[in-house]
Amino acid sequence: MRQWNISKMLASGFLFLTLTMGVHAEDISPNGMATTADGDSLNICLQDSTIKKTEKPKKPKKRYDDRIESYRNLFLRLIPTHSKLQFYGDMGLANLGIGWDYGKHSQWETDVLFGFIPKNYSGSVKVTMTLKQTFNPWSINLDKKGYFTFEPLQTGLYANFVFGNEFWVNKPSRYPKGYYGFMSKMRFHVFLGESFTYDIPDHKRSFIKSISALGEISTCDLYLSSAIPNKYLGLEDWLRLSFGLKFRFL
Repeated sequence: MRQWNISKMLASGFLFLTLTMGVHAEDISPNGMATTADGDSLNICLQDSTIKKTEKPKKPKKRYDDRIESYRNLFLRLIPTHSKLQFYGDMGLANLGIGWDYGKHSQWETDVLFGFIPKNYSGSVKVTMTLKQTFNPWSINLDKKGYFTFEPLQTGLYANFVFGNEFWVNKPSRYPKGYYGFMSKMRFHVFLGESFTYDIPDHKRSFIKSISALGEISTCDLYLSSAIPNKYLGLEDWLRLSFGLKFRFL
C-alpha cells in the first residue's frame, strides 16, 4: 500500500512538471530525456524524483573561419577606390594611375601613377612612376543636397622616379666628391592644393561615384635647396603647377 502511494505521488509530480514546463508525453524518450517548448533538454529521473536541466552545447568557433575572414577583409582593402589623371607637377607631362581612399571620413589618399616625359623635353621619351600620399582635412558642402563639395586644403608628399640608364641613385665615380649632392633618378616633393567634387546622384550612377577636379602647387628637394640660399630665383623657378581629375568608383 505504501509502495503504491509513493508511485502515485511520483507520477502526479511528473505530470505536474510536464504540464508546467511545456513537455508532452510524446516528447519524452525511453531514456528519460524530454524537450521543452524553448528547445532545452530535461533529464528526468523518476527514481530519485530529481529533474536536471541541461543547455544545448555551443558550437565552438573555429580558428580556420577567423583566418579566412581576415584574408577576405585584407583583399577587400586592396581593391582600388579611384583612378586619377594628373598633368605636370614634375611627374611627367601626363600621369594615369589608381588609388585608395581610407580613414573615417576618407581623408587619406594613396596613389600610384605612371607617366611619360615627351622627347622634346629630354631628348627621348621617358617613363615615370609616382607614389603619392594626400591628406584632406575637411570639405565644405556647396549645395543643400551635398552633390557639390569643396576641399579647400589638400597637402601631402610624393616621390617621383624616372626610368632610364642615364639616371642614377648612387653618384657615378666620374663626379668629384661634393659636386652633386642629389640623386638624379628620384625626387621628393611636397605640395598644397584644393579640389572641387561632384557626387553623382544614386539614380544617375553607372560606374563612377564622384568626379573631382584638382589643382596643386609643388616643389622638390632639389629646388628648395637651390631657392633658399639664392635670392635671385623667382617663384616660377622652384614652384610647379599641376592639375588633374579624380574618378572615384567605390
